[in-house]
Amino acid sequence: MCAKNAYTVVGWEMEMNQDPFKEYIRESEPNKREKGYAWQTAIGLQAVDGLKTSKYLIDTAIRNIEGDISIDEANSLLNSYYEENPKQDPGDRTEEADKVSVRIVKVLSETGFSFTPNEYISIHKKLFTGIYRHAGKIRDYNITKKEWVLDGETVLYGNASELRDTLEYDFSEERTFSYKGLSINEIIHHLAVFVSRLWQIHIFEEGNTRTTAVFFIKYLRTLGFDATNDIFAENAWYFRNALVRANYNNFKIGIHETTEYLELFLRNMLINEENELHNRVMHISGKFVFPPKANDESIKADIEMQKANDESIKANIRKPLEKMIPGLSDKTMDHILRIYEAHGTEDMFGRKDIMLLTGLKATRASEVIKLLISAEVIETVKGHGKGKYCFIKKLSEKPDYEGSV
Repeated sequence: MCAKNAYTVVGWEMEMNQDPFKEYIRESEPNKREKGYAWQTAIGLQAVDGLKTSKYLIDTAIRNIEGDISIDEANSLLNSYYEENPKQDPGDRTEEADKVSVRIVKVLSETGFSFTPNEYISIHKKLFTGIYRHAGKIRDYNITKKEWVLDGETVLYGNASELRDTLEYDFSEERTFSYKGLSINEIIHHLAVFVSRLWQIHIFEEGNTRTTAVFFIKYLRTLGFDATNDIFAENAWYFRNALVRANYNNFKIGIHETTEYLELFLRNMLINEENELHNRVMHISGKFVFPPKANDESIKADIEMQKANDESIKANIRKPLEKMIPGLSDKTMDHILRIYEAHGTEDMFGRKDIMLLTGLKATRASEVIKLLISAEVIETVKGHGKGKYCFIKKLSEKPDYEGSV
């Protein structure tokens, strides 16, 4: 059963298990390295909406990096592939992830850029034409989005009647801002404030985070930063959650909007720091975080224990899952990993939590629960109301699965 413990260690940060682009990033040839980073960033950004690309896209990307095909040819091949292999499941968004990835690479490879609202809107149109009916169009209704990191609450997004004016104002303020004489800490703080405000407007119906990230990368280049690296690829969901926390207040429970998490992300990306980036730390409940101890040594010990636990889970979690649930699809595996990242073996969760974490509808979330119960991956928690579950400890702790396929 799930144990409540003040020193709970849960989850791990999602990452690419076998990054097919690492060898190119290590290459001494600048062209291949830059292409490798661009593809890694483009594919990693799909995680902000819980999307995953196909093997076909990876193979196509490698051909582009090797110089066998141009980015336009890669795009054409992808379009032909999906014309010949239309999706069977209406809820499958792999095609979207693939097409948007190749388009992001194309936009990042373009040298032209103008710091204007029209450029920002144009990037959305380039990324999502043929995918969203509203590509390149400003939304005309107000929106809310339940966020896992806010325990189901939403950020207050821009008012639909004032979106264009708000966008124009933020661009005007940034355009006239002077970075002269600022320290790198002050620059990073200002950039965090700017990008968080730009994102908070949320001028599009969908695709705001990916559009903001691509625009921001291109803007950072004009400021002299090399912003295409593996930070976005490995921490896309963290980036989105950091934007959320930068735009949420709930004084009643002591939560204030803060750019501290976003600044850690930017420090890693822009000045090569190695700050720990954990989604669980940002959750407003605080239930996934170690409480502080009396001295630095004990805090360091906690961090080392957490890192060791995370590495153990990374190494073992997939193997037992594949054995306990034969034929598990990559998409469902990713959903399970995200649930485990948030709750581990120590915390209870229900269908609503799964929906918030994965974006699944109620029916599909229930199917995932049934699948995990039947495979004895999770168990029902009694005495806490109906519909509460937790992961069974043997999932990541039993040695029986060592070396299993």
